[in-house]
Amino acid sequence: MSAATGHVILTTVFVAVISTAFTACGTIGDEGRMPDPGKIAPILLFNGTGTSSEDVAALESILSSELMDYSTVSSSKLNGMSESQIREYRLLIVPGGNFEQIGNSLSSSTTANIRNAVQNGSNYLGICAGAFFAGKSPYNGLNLASGARFGFYAAEAQGIRKAVVTISTAGETTLDQYWEDGPQLTGWGTVAGKYPDGTPAIVEGTFGNGWVILTGVHPEAPASWRRGMDFRTPVNEDRAYAAALIRAALNRESLPHY
Repeated sequence: MSAATGHVILTTVFVAVISTAFTACGTIGDEGRMPDPGKIAPILLFNGTGTSSEDVAALESILSSELMDYSTVSSSKLNGMSESQIREYRLLIVPGGNFEQIGNSLSSSTTANIRNAVQNGSNYLGICAGAFFAGKSPYNGLNLASGARFGFYAAEAQGIRKAVVTISTAGETTLDQYWEDGPQLTGWGTVAGKYPDGTPAIVEGTFGNGWVILTGVHPEAPASWRRGMDFRTPVNEDRAYAAALIRAALNRESLPHY
């Protein structure tokens, strides 16, 4: 389905304006779904300063239901890891939250280690704030996107903070997905999903030898996030798409794209 025929935002839910308009997409334990003793989990899920504890929990529930082994890592623990230690994991996931706080909670040497790890073959999945953080953010961003600095999706300029948006995905049916202060991803990568105005909502590409997938929406959003909002896509279908994004990032598989 082309962007020109995409649906407009179906439902908007306004929330109180905060002093800075960063993604409002916590921290929890560092155990994760552990692999067999002596083995390192293939996925490292960041749950440090600036991340949304609810989004971390939503991703953990998908990882667990898909039987994907993972570990979680806080800001302080990630700051203590070398590039080679980060590269022991096949995929780093940075979820939604506040991208200013996420970047500023990490040292510049840590973001350099992450960038070098991806360049040398690790993979990265950035969701909402994690996508902002992957760009050339002034808040200690990773700059995995060829110098692109991502702006907010157009709904933000209308004062909308949360909404149902219809995402057109190449080779797939359209999906109503949860959006909250997320970016549009113009300027980098191959487009796998578009917002109703045609701007990129989901992109993928390489950074050196690494594989990167970024999304400005939250397909992993649980049913509790949908209260008072009108979705045509069932929650299980959206979350299945989130699982597909994780597998594609983990296994370096290209998504259907425009």
